[in-house]
Formats: sequence, C-alpha cells, structure tokens
Amino acid sequence: MKTLKKEDISQEVFDLYDYYAHNKIDRRQFVEKLSLYAVGGITVSSLLSFITPDYINTLMVKPDDERIDSKYINYESPKSGGTIKGLLSMPDNTTTKLPGIVVVHENRGLNPYIEDVGRRAAVEGFISLAPDALSPLGGYPGNDDDGRTLQRQRDRNEMLEDFIAAFDYLSNHENCDGNIGVVGFCFGGWISNMMAVNIPTLKAAVPFYGGQPSVEETAKIKAPLLLQYAELDKRVNAGWPDYETALKANNIEYTAHFYPEVNHGFHNNTTPRYDEKAANLAWERTIAFFKEKLK
Repeated sequence: MKTLKKEDISQEVFDLYDYYAHNKIDRRQFVEKLSLYAVGGITVSSLLSFITPDYINTLMVKPDDERIDSKYINYESPKSGGTIKGLLSMPDNTTTKLPGIVVVHENRGLNPYIEDVGRRAAVEGFISLAPDALSPLGGYPGNDDDGRTLQRQRDRNEMLEDFIAAFDYLSNHENCDGNIGVVGFCFGGWISNMMAVNIPTLKAAVPFYGGQPSVEETAKIKAPLLLQYAELDKRVNAGWPDYETALKANNIEYTAHFYPEVNHGFHNNTTPRYDEKAANLAWERTIAFFKEKLK
C-alpha cells in the first residue's frame, strides 16, 4: 500500500472531507465519493486512514505535563438546564490570579485535540476551561463520527448558553482575575463570535474559521476580535464581507487574518488539513492578543 503524503491528496478530497465533517453528506456518500480519488495505488481505505484524526501521536501538551494542573470539573448551566463537564487547566502551583480563556470545541464535542488546546493555553500562563457541550448526552463518545451525531441532537443556542455559563464559572473561580476571553474552532468559532455578541464584559474573542453573526447581532459586540480564516475555506469565508461591513459600521475593534493556501481546520494538528506554519503563526497571534487584551 502506498504511504500517503499531504501532497498526494487533491484539494477536492479536502473539500469533500469538509462537507462530510460538517454534515453536508453522510458517511456512505462520503466513502462513495472518496472512491473517485482512489487511483494510482491509492485505496479508499488508505484515504480514510490518512484523513481520519490521529489523537494518539499529536498531543503537544500531555495530560500529565508537570508545568500545568489540569483536571475535569463540572459546572451548572442554568439557562440550558444541564450540568456541563469541562477540562480546567492552569499553570502548576498557581499563587496569583490569572486571566481566563474559554476554549470551544468543534462540532463533535470535547475531543483530545481541544483538550490539548486548553492545556496549551495553561502553559502560556492562563487559566482555561474547555467545556463539553455533549455532557447532557453523555459527553464526547470517543470518536468524532459519533460525536457529530450527538451534537446534531442539541440546539446550538442551548450550547451557546453552556459556554456562556463557562464564562461565568471562570469569572467566579478563585484563580481567575476576571479578565476572560474565548477562542473557538469551527462550530466553536461561531460560539466565540456569539459570546462576543452576548457578553458585554468579554475582554477578547478569537474565532478560528467561525460562522458570523447577523448584522443586528454584530452591532452588540463590545470585545475586540482577532479573526482567523483559511484562504481555501469558501464555505465560511462567504460570510466575511457582510461581517466586515457590519464591524466597520459599528466601529468594532477587529483584526482579520486570512492564511494563504490552507484549509478549514488548519490549526487542528490531528488531521492532514493541518498546516504547521499557519497554525503556529495563528496561535502565536492568539496568545499575544490575549496577553494584550486580558488585563
């Protein structure tokens, strides 16, 4: 079997995976369409294996990293009526109050990649909370396919309330100084935008390739925004012109970056959509932005 490399995969396969990952087609349709690209020694099974997330070999900050204190907690989400599990991470032996970051997952629950992002934020000197919006349904089920299925069973506005409740939890945590931002990816990017709409005291928001609020919602934003987009992400980017117009019309502080020649999900280092150069730059910008705004 041929050992696949990123350059072996056509852009159409990445686009097809994006459709599948965002529930535009089901798994049967995905596999059927994927077979069109199984040529030249490349099999469907090898394509599936290559494009499936690798959560084992990609952790950047392991759960037992001595630099941090990371543990699961549960908090109440009054408006959605549930108890939410989340990964709370902070630098080890914290003796001072720290700025906080809510880390918001994609459309499949709190998987190992998002937990890793929460720990990365702790290494940078923040207290982070990465909630699992699938908690009312039993939590992230251990794989992304079932996670996406579960997440479709929840109302996205109820999930938004769960993440707003995470902001409230951090606000009242003994190790948090009350200066709180949010970073989110994909679905979490939309949540990040909407937290900026709904929380007047939010200090900063960093949506990665997230869906945009309406013009009316945008007018309510108080927090400065750092907006991270992938150049090849036509689906999400289609909403940018109207969003930018609304941001300018309401004099909202924002910076937008479009990373060239990368796909939706480029920050996620568990799949071949990952682009190391763009991901590192985007994360450096994210941390610098939080260090500037969360004070």
